[in-house]
Amino acid sequence: MAVKTGYRAVSKYLMGSPFKVRPVANLIRRKPYPEAMSVLENMPHKGARLIRKTVKSAASNALSNNKQLDEDMLYVKEIFIDEGPRLKRVWFRGRGRADMQLKRMCHITVVIDETLGSGAIATSGKAGK
Repeated sequence: MAVKTGYRAVSKYLMGSPFKVRPVANLIRRKPYPEAMSVLENMPHKGARLIRKTVKSAASNALSNNKQLDEDMLYVKEIFIDEGPRLKRVWFRGRGRADMQLKRMCHITVVIDETLGSGAIATSGKAGK
């Protein structure tokens, strides 16, 4: 059985294309929590707002489950942007034609963990990539 590490939060069925949300998620991956929140608060993208709510929820889970933690001790360990279902809508065009418009949804999963004692962030073996 795997050892549970980190505190997670999941937001599902969010109206936003995963292709537009993923670049925002790449900016905060493996960053300290205060830095990630300041980056997200200053971005104009809709995806930044969606991710900010999920990261804040994961941090709240961490702080409520472990009373010795502080916000400065947390970092974004993992963040996943998965595809959700698609709403199919009819888009009427000229000359009596119609196209299908796909309104894409995404699921956001954030795992927040505590940093090591000296403030260093633990990385898996992919540090060189």
